[in-house]
Parts: sequence; C-alpha cells; structure tokens
Amino acid sequence: MPGSVAGADATPGTPPVMDARTRKFRQAAFVYLHVAILYEFVVFVLWRQDLLPSMRGPGALWLVIGAGITAVVFWGLWSWRNVWFARTIWVLHALRLPALIAGAFFPQTGAVIPPGLWAMAIPIVLINLWMIARAAWDL
Repeated sequence: MPGSVAGADATPGTPPVMDARTRKFRQAAFVYLHVAILYEFVVFVLWRQDLLPSMRGPGALWLVIGAGITAVVFWGLWSWRNVWFARTIWVLHALRLPALIAGAFFPQTGAVIPPGLWAMAIPIVLINLWMIARAAWDL
C-alpha cells in the first residue's frame, strides 16, 4: 500500500518487518562488535601480563583507540549501511590474517604469546569477514 511503513500492518506487539539488506548490515554490525569486544579483552589481558610492546605506547591508549574504532565501525554498519564502507572494513579486517597465520603456524623463536591464541583468532576473523561480506556484496 503506498505510503505505508514496513510493519505498520503488523499485529500489535510484533516487531516491524525489516528488509534483508538492513538485517544483513545489522547482523554484520553486531558480529563486528563481538569480535571487537574480544580483541579489547585480549589487549587488556596482554597489557596486564606485560606482553604488549612498550615501544607502541601504553596499553590504555590502545584500548581507547580500539573502543573508538569499534564505535565508528558499529555505527557505520548499523546506521549508514553503505556497501563501500563495509567493503573497506572487510579489506582492512582481512589484513589481520597474515599476522594471525604467522603467529599460529610459524611462531618466532621465544614467542611469549601462545600459538593457540593466534589460531583461535583465525576462525573468529573469518566469521566476521563472512558477515561483513554478506552485507557488502550480497545485496
């Protein structure tokens, strides 16, 4: 019906109908948020274990920067729903894979971070990439 709002004809108390594109972007936003929360806690634990490289600045700074990036990406995926933004995030997030693969399968001699941490991050990043790709390319 012209001029009607999606879900306006729904039974009271039921959520409004959401189009597939919006649903995919919102799912990608929440998956990214959960991955970012996991990364924040990893940085926190590594910082508390004194395993972060001191030459790159204090751990608290990286936690604040990570939270800021998380907020921008979450908001962009949730609200803006721009395919080029999502594609850019996908590419930047995919750039994590070489370091994860190196840490998991080719750890440096004397590495203090166990290879299992890197290995577990690989499927998490791949799931996140999949969800972002659904929003960015599967319209």
